[in-house]
Amino acid sequence: MLSILGYGMIITFMSLIMTKRLAPLVAMTTIPIIFAMLGGFTGDMGLMMIEGLRKVAPTAVMVMFAILYFGMMFDTGLFDPVIRTFLKLIKGDPAKAVLFATLLAGMVSLDGDGSTTYMITITAMLPLFKRLKINPLILPCVVILAASVTNLLPWGGPLARAAASLQVETTELFLPLIPAMIIGFLSVLALAFYLGLQERKRLGTLTLPGDTRRHASVSDDDISDLLTLSDENAELRRPKMFWLNAALTITLMGCLVVELLPLPVLFMLAFSVALVINYPGIDDQRRRIAAHAPTALNQIAIFLAAGIFAGILSGTGMVKAMSETLLWALPDSWGAYLAPITALISIPGTFFMSNDAFYYGVLPVLAHAAEAYGISAAEIGRASMVGQPVHLLSPLVASTYLLAGLAGVEFSDHQKYTFKWSLLLCLVIMAASMAFGLYPWYSTAA
Repeated sequence: MLSILGYGMIITFMSLIMTKRLAPLVAMTTIPIIFAMLGGFTGDMGLMMIEGLRKVAPTAVMVMFAILYFGMMFDTGLFDPVIRTFLKLIKGDPAKAVLFATLLAGMVSLDGDGSTTYMITITAMLPLFKRLKINPLILPCVVILAASVTNLLPWGGPLARAAASLQVETTELFLPLIPAMIIGFLSVLALAFYLGLQERKRLGTLTLPGDTRRHASVSDDDISDLLTLSDENAELRRPKMFWLNAALTITLMGCLVVELLPLPVLFMLAFSVALVINYPGIDDQRRRIAAHAPTALNQIAIFLAAGIFAGILSGTGMVKAMSETLLWALPDSWGAYLAPITALISIPGTFFMSNDAFYYGVLPVLAHAAEAYGISAAEIGRASMVGQPVHLLSPLVASTYLLAGLAGVEFSDHQKYTFKWSLLLCLVIMAASMAFGLYPWYSTAA
């Protein structure tokens, strides 16, 4: 009975959010309450929800202050010198243009917001790409692939969802992922350089010994035009604080890796310090918080709702009953391979479902089933990250429509061009993850 209720709850939840009948926040709050009442847990579900909220609260706080911190760093112009340097180094070389666009996308996506990444990177690089006549599908391709790797940061979305759903520490998922993420990002850079070289040859700008041809020229005036800021953005810039902001950000990243303090506390401290030194006036501080509050509020509301969903799913015993049903249906010879199976399932799973549906609906069942074979929830959580490069091409991801629109390409053309590279990136991340022991190919505890 509990298994039927659990699967019914997940199917109802996924159907409602995939058909856009309900927002994820509303669905994750109301659907589990209704099914808990149907199962006769009305008197106990309050405690279950509070327990779930207690477990996801640190993740919600961390995500909120991470978004506020990196949003403010972009306001101060921390990355402006990098963009300016990139444009000057590129000159007229398509290979450098594609490579530096990828690097820029990786840096900008540190804030975990895909829409911000696309707006900043496309706005900065598209005029140059057009001037050099580079294939217009290449820019959105490398930008989305770079963002798919850095999106695996704890405040990026997928990892925070997995941590909330499985109720494990974000650091337990993230820190072991770092080597695989580095390999993934280097793979994206290698692809970007390859695509750039192809464009360099196609456009006839490859300089050979004795060849008098030159790259298309980009003057200093061109660069100045590309870097023109609106009056509002110019007012927010703090060029004199660049080195202090850079040192603060590097220190924050170092403290995060060595776990000097819990992640929520680190971001709270860093944001508070950065806000005071960059915008000492109380009115300016309020405006900076208000500017980035909508993005932060949207994210933390989802995570808190996920706490209710996970609390009821676990507290009622539904997830245990569902995993037992899955184990019963799963061939015995497959159980020990649940970690790579989860990694492979995440590719189509996160493409045809939203991240909310997959991580809050499917992942807990897979994780609980894997426990019977000695595979930990953290290992299953890391395996579930593999599908993210393909996920961002899903028609369910709203920010990808923004990317295609900003780049001036058709969404379907972008999908067709990028899909093979995103699938290859998924397999690279999966291979690197297993090579570093993030999850086992075969569980010997089975």
